[in-house]
Amino acid sequence: MALVFYCGSGSPFAWKVWLALEHKKVPYEFRLLSFDRGDTRSPEFRAVNPRGKVPAIVDDGFALWESGAIVEYLEDRYPRPALLPADPKSRATARRLMAEADAYLGPAVTGLFNVTIYNKGVDNPADIAKAQDAVVEELARVASAMTGDYFVGTLSLADFAVFPHVRIMRRIDERQPKNGIGDRLPAVLGAWMKRIEALPYYAKTIPPHWKG
Repeated sequence: MALVFYCGSGSPFAWKVWLALEHKKVPYEFRLLSFDRGDTRSPEFRAVNPRGKVPAIVDDGFALWESGAIVEYLEDRYPRPALLPADPKSRATARRLMAEADAYLGPAVTGLFNVTIYNKGVDNPADIAKAQDAVVEELARVASAMTGDYFVGTLSLADFAVFPHVRIMRRIDERQPKNGIGDRLPAVLGAWMKRIEALPYYAKTIPPHWKG
């Protein structure tokens, strides 16, 4: 039985899992849930994840949610190709970056989204500037952790955890150039993003509603 992957378009946490599934070539059944329709609150999905959030997976009858737990499970269950380095210190660094992406970078990007894309047409320059500065500060921290082409030298779960947040931040630049961060993205991250976007499965994982 193929693994079932429950995804929500635009969720950076679901995107992280999607990239890992594609990289590992795990056969999966893709189920796209609509936030607008309330699919994540349906009894059917609550039976999979009682918290009603994406991502979630069901693998051979085993239901699991929380993106960090899911990608760690995929690494254990489908170890090749590996997405965590063998060296304990590098593995720990990758896990730290995963945690920091979700705990700090993600909320900073969400804050900028809330005062730009989701502001219902009411611009507040002071709030936007404050949110931009918070994102830039986190991006500088992230950029300082880069080792070679990828965060821990080779492509890892750290890259898949950080990338969706950074790419979603760039979505603001595409939709509201004056409210994004423009050329304040560190150059090392710009080059790194191009490497991720050159992966053969990247295009498949682009949030479906961005393609409309």
